[in-house]
Amino acid sequence: MGKEVTAQSYSREERQRYREKVRQNLDVFERMLAESVFDDAVPLTGLEIELNLVDEDNQPAFVNDEVLEAIADPEYQTELAQFNIELNVAPRPLPGESALQLEESLRTSLNRADALARERGARIVPIGILPTIRPEHFQGEWISRNNRYTALNDSIFIARGEDVVIDLEGPTGERLHTFADSIAPESACTSVQLHLQVGPSQFADHWNAAQAISAPQIALAANSPFFFGRRLHDETRIAVFSQATDTRPIELKNQGVRPRVFFGERWITSIFDLFEENVRYFPALLAETTDEDPVAVLDAGGTPDLGELNLHNGTVYRWNRPIYDPGNGRPHVRVENRVLPAGPTIIDVLANAAFYYGVVRTLAAEDRPVWTQMSFPAAQANFEAAARDGLRARLYWPGLGQVGADELTLRHLLPMARSGLEDWGVAGSVITRYLDVIEGRCTSGVNGAVWQTECVRHLEKGGMDRSEALAAMVGLYSEHMHRNDPVHTWPLP
Repeated sequence: MGKEVTAQSYSREERQRYREKVRQNLDVFERMLAESVFDDAVPLTGLEIELNLVDEDNQPAFVNDEVLEAIADPEYQTELAQFNIELNVAPRPLPGESALQLEESLRTSLNRADALARERGARIVPIGILPTIRPEHFQGEWISRNNRYTALNDSIFIARGEDVVIDLEGPTGERLHTFADSIAPESACTSVQLHLQVGPSQFADHWNAAQAISAPQIALAANSPFFFGRRLHDETRIAVFSQATDTRPIELKNQGVRPRVFFGERWITSIFDLFEENVRYFPALLAETTDEDPVAVLDAGGTPDLGELNLHNGTVYRWNRPIYDPGNGRPHVRVENRVLPAGPTIIDVLANAAFYYGVVRTLAAEDRPVWTQMSFPAAQANFEAAARDGLRARLYWPGLGQVGADELTLRHLLPMARSGLEDWGVAGSVITRYLDVIEGRCTSGVNGAVWQTECVRHLEKGGMDRSEALAAMVGLYSEHMHRNDPVHTWPLP
């Protein structure tokens, strides 16, 4: 969940004031990058997991208020739709066996939360897109009771001026072409966000590295093959999220206006590049201003919150997003990696995280970085191919040319991940536990998207129709998820 706002609509004067404050914030941030001391002594990692709620029939359960009240834990927060919640994990260092401790902590927390959710008639399922979601689920009251979400929905549709179009085709010809009069389809997209705190001088290398490996990340972790009853992309979440939050009517698309869900358009040299692009190219959606005078705070030796800049940044949905955090008087910046779907299990989530942190560390430290050898359009083409085809995707990599995502990972990226994690000081037992999961997906050819697809195919072959098969698959998925066995080892019905 982003920062809450108090209003649902904004006057012309409020929008003008907000624009001025955002630009002032940007100027102050530029000064801070030149003058201030940022917290980068101990690189920290963070994690957010978006979760779905289902009822006893494996249909979405619109009861997040009741479930959050029962859980009564500030780490669990609301999300866009009433069948979504989010688990926020406190930042922590990566070295040693901290990941094993995190795995146990997450399993304990989720087991407790799920038990309490069941008392409210719901179960918790981490999955990229809940396969039983159908258009009719959004015909009633679906949005969570937060001003931010209502204001965001209204602002997107005011900017767009017409209904959202969702248009996708899967590998076997199944196609979805539908219209939505709200951003409800976005709520079907549940993800894992990985945070990496770095110093400002190191940010560009880490962001570029994260961009370069976003395609292999998606290919390995794809877990969203079904939407509105159809088999679409292996990671359908990428396209649905992009289309559901698009503020551009077709004419602005034809003019080349940038979308708000944004891979980017170039490698960067500074974190400032990204914040400046956000301010320059994207009009405000939420125009909430604060009373802070950031210039006065900075001149007095304090750390400004830069609330307007952060609020604006939170409405530009880069797949790798820059974050400024004032901390407790000691500011820091971090890369927020947003490409991964939720689930299937905690061990799968942490395997994805270990792969990401290891490869990014290695790439960011190379003398001749990969982004000096690969064009940005090639990185974006990789990203799109991985979302569409998952483990079947063929990706470009310097020195290797076009290569299968599985082969690229086994031959090239897994050794990088191991080396990077060793440089972090991660224990050998941790490295082996999580990277063996990534290797297992590649050698078996099975990730979440493949298992879901094959499970539904088996159930349909046994006589179920599509809706029955999807509901049954979600039930089996939930059972396997609770055992915490990695998805490539799950049996088929």
